[in-house]
Amino acid sequence: MSIWIAIAATAVGCYLVKLVGLLVPANTLERPLVQRLAALLPVALLAALTAQQTFSANSDLVIDARAAGLGAAALALVLRAPFLVVVGAAVVVTAGVRALGG
Repeated sequence: MSIWIAIAATAVGCYLVKLVGLLVPANTLERPLVQRLAALLPVALLAALTAQQTFSANSDLVIDARAAGLGAAALALVLRAPFLVVVGAAVVVTAGVRALGG
């Protein structure tokens, strides 16, 4: 039964967040600081999710093949590679490190 309570609470929370977003005055959303934060927030959340998924397992800090793949992707981004090349580099390096026993 507790799973349904969690689902209901999530649904209500999502509705309230959307409602609050609709109640924000338009002039507040037009401020440069708010627009800049709105543009940077998804990038920060994605970076945090990537770091959490890469460096944690069972609530422990883990450095394994995923970290090598992330490093390869970061290097490809620094070299301004296209998105598919970035993803491909991460996949190939991660698979290579795992194949070598890492």
